[in-house]
Amino acid sequence: MGIGHSISARVKWLMMPFSRHFCRPKKLHQRGILGMNKRNHSYIGRYNDRSKYPLVDDKLKTKFIAQRAGATVPELIGVIRSQVHVPEIHQMVSDWGGFVIKPAQGSGGKGILVITHHKDGRYFKASGAELNQQDVERHITNTLAGLFSLGGKNDVAVVENLIEFNDNFVDFSYEGVPDIRVIVFQGYPIMAMMRCSTASSDGKANLHQGAVGVGLDIATGKAVRAVQHNQPISHHPDTRRALNTLVIPDWQQLLLLAASAWEMTGLGYIGADMVLDKTKGPMVLELNARPGLAIQTANGCGLLPRLQKVEALKAQGAAHATAEERVAWCLQAFAT
Repeated sequence: MGIGHSISARVKWLMMPFSRHFCRPKKLHQRGILGMNKRNHSYIGRYNDRSKYPLVDDKLKTKFIAQRAGATVPELIGVIRSQVHVPEIHQMVSDWGGFVIKPAQGSGGKGILVITHHKDGRYFKASGAELNQQDVERHITNTLAGLFSLGGKNDVAVVENLIEFNDNFVDFSYEGVPDIRVIVFQGYPIMAMMRCSTASSDGKANLHQGAVGVGLDIATGKAVRAVQHNQPISHHPDTRRALNTLVIPDWQQLLLLAASAWEMTGLGYIGADMVLDKTKGPMVLELNARPGLAIQTANGCGLLPRLQKVEALKAQGAAHATAEERVAWCLQAFAT
């Protein structure tokens, strides 16, 4: 958010890189903090063609375009499109140990139901909470009705295989799979964080629900800072694991996957959400044409200088043609 734009107290608090104290708009600008108004006008509005939004607003479409681009994605078990087919869920997952049900057009982690195991019509979440068949069917019914979807419109329920997260992440996340968000601008991965689930987030990697955000050095994939509820923390609140010891394996491969989201979608400003599966490596989980701004809080620095550096590169006619070249440039340009 540039000087001259209004800024709410909520955004001021959210964007504070290091201090618990109230931060003035001028101070935020000096720190290179990208605010919501500037993000929407100068980056999303300018670089994202609205006709391409359906490619990322619908998780099924995202899955298919990622597969066509050669990316690995969580395995699709099935899709439930109408109320009459809701009871089929039990037969659909009978041969799968764990699974995830999510709305195709959901946002912010809403409506995602993670079942780690089930037996004889009893379904169990990572927390140990038990659901019966009617509970699962009710969740799907609500999904179809659009309870969790963008704009509240009717939706479909996507059923996917449960991801087995990489052993390197043991104790960095609690009762849920951590994911990695990378902001990609014009094909350049400019900032990243890992989102780690907690008891308060109900095993979901959603910062607004209480997950931990760990800022990551673009050059190395190592943790640089961590926050929960927008406040700095040093250890995971449930496992007590020291968060500054986090290092993401297969880091450059993951950045290459994120960078390729530009070619996949044609969207210039995008959030690529990925996971590291224990056996299959980096996977595309979903893509977001309106990624949030809390990644700045997790990293303790602003997006704006990095965005402007890429814009200057493009203006000079020095942009890189391949994802490999773009990632190599970012490893040098944005090292912490």
